[in-house]
Amino acid sequence: MQENQSVLKSIDWITIVLYLALLAFGWVSVCGASYSMEQPDIVSLSTRSGMQLVWIGTSLLLGTVLLLIDGKIYETFAYALYALILVVLFLTIFNPHEIKGSRSWIVMGPLRLQPAEFAKFATALAVAKLMSGYHFALRNWSDLLKAIAIIVVPMLFIVMQRETGSALVFAAFFLMLYREGMTGSFLFTGIAMVLYFVIGIRFSDTLMWDTPTVLGPFVVLLMIQSFTAILLLVYCQSVSEMKVLLLSSYGITILALLFSKFVIPFNVEWLQGLVTLATVIYLLARSFVLKQKRYLFVALFAIFSVGFFYSASYVLNNIMEEHQRVRINVLLGLEEDLAGAGYNVHQSEIAIGSGALMGKGFLNGTQTKLKFVPEQDTDFIFCTVGEEEGFLGCTAVLLLFLFLIWRLIYVAERQTNPFGRVYGYCVLSIFLFHVFVNVGMVLGLTPVIGIPLPFFSYGGSSLWGFTLLLFIFLGIDAHRKAAQA
Repeated sequence: MQENQSVLKSIDWITIVLYLALLAFGWVSVCGASYSMEQPDIVSLSTRSGMQLVWIGTSLLLGTVLLLIDGKIYETFAYALYALILVVLFLTIFNPHEIKGSRSWIVMGPLRLQPAEFAKFATALAVAKLMSGYHFALRNWSDLLKAIAIIVVPMLFIVMQRETGSALVFAAFFLMLYREGMTGSFLFTGIAMVLYFVIGIRFSDTLMWDTPTVLGPFVVLLMIQSFTAILLLVYCQSVSEMKVLLLSSYGITILALLFSKFVIPFNVEWLQGLVTLATVIYLLARSFVLKQKRYLFVALFAIFSVGFFYSASYVLNNIMEEHQRVRINVLLGLEEDLAGAGYNVHQSEIAIGSGALMGKGFLNGTQTKLKFVPEQDTDFIFCTVGEEEGFLGCTAVLLLFLFLIWRLIYVAERQTNPFGRVYGYCVLSIFLFHVFVNVGMVLGLTPVIGIPLPFFSYGGSSLWGFTLLLFIFLGIDAHRKAAQA
């Protein structure tokens, strides 16, 4: 009894208050998004808003139980929970129930559960368990690969369920790895890949200067050469080699472009490829002669960059499903398709814009009441906030999430056990990814990948999943403080 009282005193109540505020705001949004004149009773269990109250009530009960469990139990059974969820994810691949083209749901009568939502906390526990080991070091390649394997395996199972959006959420774990000491070259490489893809695809049909040279590949290859030169400076501490590489690549490229424009037209991309190849050969030779792996790593970056760019283009045009390709093209501005892939985002932008500063008021949104926005009480629920509560309401919601992220960072940093700190950063990384991508998706800034907004989107699986993530961390923190008291 005294132990429970000590734990209750040690709970981070600021986070609890933020959680309750988000739940309340979320329920109001579900009401606005799902309200129907035929069913005006918003607390009836036959309505979405009424059922959301059930999910909220069970989530509060679940959170209370999690706070009372000794935090050491999570560390003890981390691998067992992870193994169990992997089995469930694998079996779900063969699930006969297909919902919206996905086999990611387990249907038990009126109850539907999505194991992918629960895989997040299990994966976070497992990777925290691994990284809290006494001899674990992220700079050790074998340890890094073990951590990445724990993250990637559930991703693959979820992709096999045709639930790509939920699988992409696991990329958020790499933010935690960066905090725990993973070299910044991985983050730099990730940003570079995004730039290659966006620029290369966006300008894949734009010719330069009335020459046969295509702007997208031209710019990407020039970026690869520039980034390689920068890494040469950072990792090999060679200012002279960096200058030679930059002057050579830019000088040859500019001269070739002028030759193509005014003498004999040809595709400069081929010459850029030869320059890049020559750079790689030079770096490999330097690595062999000087017996320095740093040159090898820079060469591998250049090779991987070129391989990624051309394989990404191939995957987009030859492997991706038509609807996925159209969504990316719409996002990049290559297609409009307001009646198809761009319809959701277009209607969502109209709904948010119509809310203006103060919004139209609770249950007064016209876009949402007339059901113009598909999935408006799940993936696109933020547009309901914008229409009914306006700019001020959107700002308030984003500030609540910002305070939650900030508080999670604070609580994670005060952990004395690496297990608690790593798990805490896993939690805040997942929340940050969900909020950033979901809100960006609704505003047309990120691809539509179908992930929920934490504590707002309708559904029991997502609400329970986020509650598990958050309250396990709060339980770990509370028992740590109680033990020190």
